[in-house]
This record gives sequence, structure tokens and C-alpha cells, in this order.
Amino acid sequence: MGFEVLKARFFEALDREDGSVTAAALAAGVNRNTAFGWARRAGVRGRGRPGASGHPGRAEYERLRAAGVRRRDAAAQVGVHERTAQDWDQGIRQIGHSRLHADGRLIDYKTGVITIGASATKPSLAAVDARLHPRFLNVTERETIADMHRAGDSLRAIGRALGRPASTIKREIDARAVDGVYRPHRAQRAWAESRLRPKASKLTADGPLRRYVEDKLRERWSPEQICHAVVIEFPGNESMRVSPETIYQAIYVQARGGLRGQVADALRTGRTRRKPRKTPQQRTRRFVDEMVMISERPPEVEDRAVPGHWEGDLIVGPRSESAIVTLVERSTRYVLLGHLPGGHTAEEVRDVLVPLIQTLPEHLRG
Repeated sequence: MGFEVLKARFFEALDREDGSVTAAALAAGVNRNTAFGWARRAGVRGRGRPGASGHPGRAEYERLRAAGVRRRDAAAQVGVHERTAQDWDQGIRQIGHSRLHADGRLIDYKTGVITIGASATKPSLAAVDARLHPRFLNVTERETIADMHRAGDSLRAIGRALGRPASTIKREIDARAVDGVYRPHRAQRAWAESRLRPKASKLTADGPLRRYVEDKLRERWSPEQICHAVVIEFPGNESMRVSPETIYQAIYVQARGGLRGQVADALRTGRTRRKPRKTPQQRTRRFVDEMVMISERPPEVEDRAVPGHWEGDLIVGPRSESAIVTLVERSTRYVLLGHLPGGHTAEEVRDVLVPLIQTLPEHLRG
């Protein structure tokens, strides 16, 4: 057996054995010391005995998802981040600084190294046989679908036999049948291939798209600007498409060692590491006082019976170079105008409004 084949078998077994290097080496027939050397070079740290560790809320999360609870709500109930819950749903396992995907890819997010335990064009055996979540059809259920569909049973009858909606059965047959014939094992392999696509980033290979992105980054464009500009400049060329996240990944994940200085030059922020975003609950409030809704205005303001209530607005000129601030009295419709020739920041608007208000009688300053 070839060296690379044996190594691929080891990484497949590592997926099945929940990251245990010892158990994976035994299953693949590899010397334990050799296996630990492969794992160490790939950035993998062993997890010890399979099943010995895990999040205490994982079982409860699986129960909630099986009951139809949304991922976000289920993650909040068990106290985990939504990204962690997404990894659970997709069969991704955290091993040290690496993440082991269901298709055999092992991605080290500190070095950007991707180790593929099976062929990049064919899903691994572990990915084909994976039972990731009860909501996904497994090979046994697909065999039942094939047998009952061949026997002429209705979609509802197949759904009742499997405890699934008839729409799920219809989508499965429509998507996986070839020339009207549904074959369960072919469908299982097609499902495994469609789940995760181990393909290289668009910006890893030299070409027009990469050169365009590099030129715009030198001009201090942001990844968001590049994403939208490339659609405008190349409307009929689908190969000239890139998302902001792809650009950020190409900059941050691949930038190591001497490239950090180039990263600082490429982005306007000058950061060499990504800054984690805060959740809405962790963000600083925009206003010190709670916002008062317009629906809570007093009745005398609504019917315009009492003078002294004003509404303000801002009229901005071409290219935002000048502006006019307006004050309209709701009862009499009397209008005050103030010119802002230099700008319209909060301080500049305040300095114009204060003299305007002071020209009014006291009873009109409500």
C-alpha cells in the first residue's frame, strides 16, 4: 500500500474516531508514532479517548434541533455561539487550532494549511457514511425511498413510512433521480459531494481577477468597494466576481511572516489580524437616553392645537458641500431657515439653531 494512500486512510479514520490519533492509527493500521508525526505536522492535537470530551449542551442542542427549533434559538438555549452550532450541524470538529470537515479536509486557521485526507474530487468514505443530523436523509432511508418508489407507492406513503414530509421525498427524488430512476447509493454519494466543496479560493491562482483585486487594494479600496466595482466594470464576465469575505480570507489567512507588512499596506485599517465583531447585546449603545418613539407624542402636538412645537430638517446641497437647516412651527406653519455654508456636523447645526431659536418669543419655544 502506498504511503499517501495510508496517510489518507489515517486522516479518514481520524474523522471517524472523533480526533483520537491513537484510535485512528489503530483503525488505519499505522504505527502510532508515525500517526502522531503526521498529526503534529498537520497541526492536529489528539483528543484522547473518543467520546471522552464534548460540550455538555450538545445532546440538548441535538434534541431541540430534532424537535424543529431554529439553530439560533437552540444555540441560545444551550449557551453556545451560533457559529459553533453551525459547525455541529455540518459535522465540523474543532481539533486544536484546526477544523476537521466532513469531507476529510483539515484546515489550520493559524497557518492557512489545508490537509486533504481523501481525493479532492471524490468524497471520503467517512463523508458518504456520515450521519450528521436526524434531519438529513441517511443511506438506509434512501434505500427505503428507492424500494417504495419502485413499487409505485405515493410520496405521502413514503413520507409516512419514514416520518418525513412528502415534500422532502419529492425534492430528494427530483434532485437525485437520473433518467427517472432513483438509486439510493448514487444519491448518497451525490449528497456527500454537494455538502462541502473543497475548492481553492479564486484569488490563490494568478489571473485577471487577482490582478484586479491587487491593483484596487494598492489604491486603498476596501474589499466591499472592490466587490461592487468588479460587477460594474465586467457586467458580462461571471469569472470576474469576488465577495468581500474571499478578499479578507486571501489577505489574512495567507499572510504569514514577512507578508504581514504587505497586509498593513493593503487595508486602510492597517490591521494584520482580524478584529472580532461584537454581538448586538455587547455593542455600546448609540444614545445615552432611551429613544422616544414618534407614536408617543403628546395629543396636543398631534392635533396642532397648541403653538410652539417645531419640526426640524436638513436640506443638503450638491456633493454635500452646503446645507440649509429648516424649522417649521406645526400650528402656524411658520418657517425659519438657517444657512450652513461650510458643513453640517452636529456642532455646526447647533451653532446655527441656537441664534434662530433665541429670536422667537418665549411662548413659541415649546
